[in-house]
Amino acid sequence: MATSKTTNTYNRQNWEDADFPILCQTCLGDNPYIRMTKEKYGKECKICARPFTVFRWCPGARMRFKKTEVCQTCSKLKNVCQTCLLDLEYGLPIQVRDAALKLKDDLPKSDVNKEYYIQNMERELQRSDTGVLSNKLNEPNDLLMRLARTAPYYKRNRPHVCSFWVKGECRRGEECPYRHEKPTDPEDPLADQNIKDRYYGVNDPVADKLLKRAAAMPALPPPEDKTITTLYIGNLGTLTEQDIRDHFYQYGEIRSVSLVPKQQCAFVQYTTRAAAETAAEKTFNKLILGGRRLTIKWGRSQGRAGPAINPGLEAYEPVPGLPGALPELSNNFFNLEPGHIPLPNMPPPPSLIVPPMFGPPPMPPFFFNPPQLSAYVPTAASSSTVTSEATGGPSKSTVHYPSQDPARLGATQLHADRQE
Repeated sequence: MATSKTTNTYNRQNWEDADFPILCQTCLGDNPYIRMTKEKYGKECKICARPFTVFRWCPGARMRFKKTEVCQTCSKLKNVCQTCLLDLEYGLPIQVRDAALKLKDDLPKSDVNKEYYIQNMERELQRSDTGVLSNKLNEPNDLLMRLARTAPYYKRNRPHVCSFWVKGECRRGEECPYRHEKPTDPEDPLADQNIKDRYYGVNDPVADKLLKRAAAMPALPPPEDKTITTLYIGNLGTLTEQDIRDHFYQYGEIRSVSLVPKQQCAFVQYTTRAAAETAAEKTFNKLILGGRRLTIKWGRSQGRAGPAINPGLEAYEPVPGLPGALPELSNNFFNLEPGHIPLPNMPPPPSLIVPPMFGPPPMPPFFFNPPQLSAYVPTAASSSTVTSEATGGPSKSTVHYPSQDPARLGATQLHADRQE
């Protein structure tokens, strides 16, 4: 327990005497010229209860005066500001930072153990001249980077609400240094904050709000099919295949990179599922290449959809009123491959039926892929064939296309000679 500065005790040598405080940019304010008052051993630290040098200043116009609340030793142990107790690197509460970095608070809570622990840590800080969390904070963390403030939040330095104005008794008017605004809801969790809870990282309402916001952020869960190792990369713009390969090879061995310039997308397939999951986790909603934020999604299963298909394309309803599917291919006279337009199964018109007395006409040399025609059948056989057709027996249907008419295949002169 700390004692008076006039007494000569063993704890006197551990009192703090500093020349400048450890503050964040928000607490310093937007004014580059600051006048501070320094009071040596002015108050005791609200964490370790040791006397320390107190600094007091005004961060800007129409702002309230601020002062340091904890000593520099406690500030270095947690890498926080001496006034707001927020992390100096990200501007976040200690509870959020420790949860993201998976740190465990080992600072004792009892007075004797806490004093002994802080004295030992102070000696280590003097030897190394660096913070305890320096190694951990240098490691990049996606959650902290998404929640961190990119600019100072000077709104936190505003004056408190005028209690006389709330009661309708403030007579200062515009000269009142306090805010004439409606106070916040007392049931709001943010209205009840404790400096010790913030330092130890427990029961911090601001941290709870930020953690809930982080939980509500969109995520990219990996698919259940373990055979999927392909990632869809959208919004490429003018990026080339080499640009994509140069960035994504750092997460694992790449099997193939397929670029689709028309749709401005690409598909990156890894050799292992672990490499694909690492790439999806490191790049989802935070990858910027060539000044464009890329869209990262998982590809589809090879067994169900064949090659990876763009999962960003939506499935639209078919247009109403269109005809149904065409009939199956029955008369393949031209030896067409499957997938072509199927031919309707309908009998030929009577005008195109070749008389059975004539043989098959000669085929021109330029005819491509001629159909397989049967040999010439005598008249008796032909008449029996016609008879079987009339009786309803099974028979092969004749050609009914106009292009198969012998009169249009160079046989006109031969037919005329026979008639003469």
